[in-house]
Amino acid sequence: MPHHEVYEVDVPIHDTTNPARRGLHVFTGEADSPATALRPAHEVYDAALAAQQDGHAIPDRQHDSWTARGIRSGWQMEWPAAKAGRWMNPVSWTAVRGDHQL
Repeated sequence: MPHHEVYEVDVPIHDTTNPARRGLHVFTGEADSPATALRPAHEVYDAALAAQQDGHAIPDRQHDSWTARGIRSGWQMEWPAAKAGRWMNPVSWTAVRGDHQL
């Protein structure tokens, strides 16, 4: 079985009624590389969006711990601009951000 680490996929988003309003939707889950992290992130987003549009609850974690929460109606995901990399826990005692250790 391949070794899986936790990855983060950052997807730019924009408000379809006001494109100047922009943001970032962040997905996290297990994968074996940044390239393979994009697929489950996109899959859980598609499943969450379909559930929300059908009036159902967003599914719990699936696909090696991936989930989609906080889906915003009226906001468009910009999947071609998505970036993936290893996830760094911002509250870890060993995480270093800038010159400040948390």
